[in-house]
Amino acid sequence: MTRIIVFGNEKGGTGKSTTAMHVATALARQGERVGALDLDLRQRSLGRYVENRMRTIETLGRPLPTPRYLPLPKVRREELAEGETPHEAAFTRALETLARESDTIVIDCPGAHTPLARLAHAAADILVTPLNDSFVDFDLLARIDPADGRILGPSVYAEMVWQARQSRGAAGAAPFDWVVLRNRVGSQNMHNKRKVGAALEELSKRIGFRVAPGFSERVIFRELFPQGLTLLDLKDAGIGRGFSLSHIAARQELRELMAALGLPATI
Repeated sequence: MTRIIVFGNEKGGTGKSTTAMHVATALARQGERVGALDLDLRQRSLGRYVENRMRTIETLGRPLPTPRYLPLPKVRREELAEGETPHEAAFTRALETLARESDTIVIDCPGAHTPLARLAHAAADILVTPLNDSFVDFDLLARIDPADGRILGPSVYAEMVWQARQSRGAAGAAPFDWVVLRNRVGSQNMHNKRKVGAALEELSKRIGFRVAPGFSERVIFRELFPQGLTLLDLKDAGIGRGFSLSHIAARQELRELMAALGLPATI
């Protein structure tokens, strides 16, 4: 059965597309058939990442394991079933097409609460929520008391996840595994780092997610995007000599991420 991994958050700039592409490529390198959907119809960061990769493959003249990216199809209103919306029809058709030929489908959601994002969350087997290591991002999960830091209750994104869980339950589907990634954890400001970590651990027990390490802030991620490359492609692309300690540390972070998600990876 096809595994569906959704990368979702209602805030942009948290590394969803970068993380999604690295996970998709790592799985493709294991020999899995990987499909990819980008539901951010405006920015299309994951879609452009794959398109950049295809141009690099053409330039190199050699193959690189790559997920199959499928744009959402356009659906005419006369093709809709009774009560079906255009978003539902496009999403369902794209998912069914990829599922016929994929072991895993990776879905990148927009940094906003949209109909497509809600559909993707309800379809997830694994939901990955990257967060920057700050209380600005934490606020999407829960409201806190500014005086003493107590958690007051779930916030907007946690409520959307709860609704997705309800939808899956009503459809008789198994619950998804929700993993919150701490991205861009810096070595400085250790006091804030500890406070955010403690708050996430407390909240995880209340609303049901796991906390896992994500990617640190590294220049290499910004440099790889224009070529559509990941950390796993440097040697094949002819730029694998002279790995810095930062590159080695980044690959280790990817190993730990794949292990945290329960996914196979020989990296």
